[in-house]
Amino acid sequence: MIVRPRPGLLRLFFILRGSVLQRIFPQVLVVMALSTVVVLAHRTDPGRIPSFDGAPFALLGIALSVFLGFSNNACYDRWWEARKAWGQLVAMARDLVRQTLILEHRGPAAAAGRRRLVDLAIAFPHALVVHLREGASPVDLGRVLPAGMEREALPGVPDKFLPDRILRGMGAVLATLRSAGHLSDMEFVMIDGVLGRMTETLTACERIKTTPVPFGYALLLHRTAYLFCFLLPFGFADVLGWGTPLAAALVAYTFFGLDALGGELEEPFGTLPNDLPIAALATTIEIILREGMGERDLPVALEPVDFMLL
Repeated sequence: MIVRPRPGLLRLFFILRGSVLQRIFPQVLVVMALSTVVVLAHRTDPGRIPSFDGAPFALLGIALSVFLGFSNNACYDRWWEARKAWGQLVAMARDLVRQTLILEHRGPAAAAGRRRLVDLAIAFPHALVVHLREGASPVDLGRVLPAGMEREALPGVPDKFLPDRILRGMGAVLATLRSAGHLSDMEFVMIDGVLGRMTETLTACERIKTTPVPFGYALLLHRTAYLFCFLLPFGFADVLGWGTPLAAALVAYTFFGLDALGGELEEPFGTLPNDLPIAALATTIEIILREGMGERDLPVALEPVDFMLL
C-alpha cells in the first residue's frame, strides 16, 4: 500500500510509484503510435484511411466510463472488505488480551493457559499472511509458532490449513481451562466469541481470495476498452488533426489505468503498490498482544520503503 503525504501540484505529474503507469505504458504508447500513423496517413492519402463521425465515440465513451465505474466499485468493495476484516482482527487482539486478564489471578496453570492462548493468537495473523499472499516468506512462522504447532507441510510449501489449526489449538486451550474450573460458563462464552470472530475473519479473507470477479465481466470490459482506444483515432483525426495522438493517449491512460487499478484492488492480499499491507498489520497485532502481556522486547513495526508498505 502506498503511504505518503499528498503531493503538490507540480510533483503530482511526476509520481510513478502507485500510479499504475508502468503497467499500462506499453498500451498507451501503442495507442499514441497508432494515432500518429492514422493522422499521417489521413493527411497524405485521405482516400485510403476511413474516418468516422465522432458522436458515436462520445456516446460509447460515456457508456464505457459508467461500466468502468461499476467495475472499480466492485473491486474496491473487495479491497475494503479485506481491510475491514484485518481491522477487526486488530480489535479482536485487544479484546483477547484484555478479557484473558482474569486468568492471571487464578493460579499458575491458568496463567500458563493465557500465555498459550496469546502465543497462538500471535501466530495466527502471520500464518494468515502466508496463507493469503502468494510467495509470502514463511520465515516469521518459525519465530512465532509456539511449541507443538510446527508446520506440517513440505519445505517451501505454505500450509493452507495452519490458520485453522491455530484456531482449533486456541479452542482446545479454552476447553482445558473450562474443564479445570479456571473459567466460568460466561467467561468461556465471552472468550470463545473472540475465537468465533477470528474464524469469521479467516473465512471472509478466504472468500475474497478464492472468488475473483467473474471472468466474462472482466473480459467484456477489457475488449471494449481496447477496441474503443484503438478506433478512437479514426473518429477524431479530421477534427483534432495532430492533437489526436495526445487526446487518444490521455483517453487510453484513463481507461487502461482504471482497468489496471481495478485489477490491483481485486486481489488485495498481493504485493502490488495498492494492495493491503497485511504483513505490517500482522506485526502490529503481534506488538499489541506482546505489550498486553507485559513484554518490553517488542518487534519493530514495519515502515514504508520508498513509500510502499507491505
